[in-house]
Amino acid sequence: MALVQLRSDDAEPADERVERAVELTCGATDVADVVVLPELWISGAFDVDAAARLAEPIDGPLVERFRALAETTATWVHLGAYPERVDERTYNTSVVVAPDGSIAATYRKRHLFGFDGGETRLMTAGDDLVVLPTPIGRTGLATCYDLRFPEHFRALVDRDATAVLVASGWPERRIEHWRVLLRARAIEDQCWVVACNGVGTHAGVTLGGRSAVIDPLGEVVAEAGADEEVLVAELDPDLSERWRSEFPALDDRRRPRPT
Repeated sequence: MALVQLRSDDAEPADERVERAVELTCGATDVADVVVLPELWISGAFDVDAAARLAEPIDGPLVERFRALAETTATWVHLGAYPERVDERTYNTSVVVAPDGSIAATYRKRHLFGFDGGETRLMTAGDDLVVLPTPIGRTGLATCYDLRFPEHFRALVDRDATAVLVASGWPERRIEHWRVLLRARAIEDQCWVVACNGVGTHAGVTLGGRSAVIDPLGEVVAEAGADEEVLVAELDPDLSERWRSEFPALDDRRRPRPT
């Protein structure tokens, strides 16, 4: 795995950031089978006005650029989440591209952050849960604020996920919540959690970095710092199933009876 912990700052034009993201992703494909980018890195996760201005359809130039990159390098690329425009609606959409350049999966963020402000002013929430086969096993998708909702992750496990990729724009001031919740989701669901956060300052908010790879036992395999970097880690795709067999806590779940 390679996690591209990209910087998004107000002062940098979006087109320059795209070029840097492509360059870093290309470099990461030399050492990784799967590359992951953060949430809304093209606009900055908290810059709603920029997201509205930069929104484009799924067949727009941003996704097409990364489809070509994935095909050229024969690498899985999760290009993070970007503002997807569909008619009059905008979604916070994650896109996973297969090594042949095809779009393997899209996920529209289900839990929008902002408490009637922030991205809720622009975005429409998605409805669907997404799990797909990747080199790290049955892989679920989540985006940033989803991390605070354990039922989202448990629903992915119910769809046989053994790993979850998280694209995020988590702020520095709550970065300890991020670190705790990543481990909690891995421990309670006995799955890999691979989470790529952004860094930089935009719209008055500084992102906290600390992208991480957490194993199904809750151990931190790798963690980034607070600056732009590419974090690389090795994953054993079979570890989740082995741990669930050795310590079958998920088998003891008791679901509430219907009322």
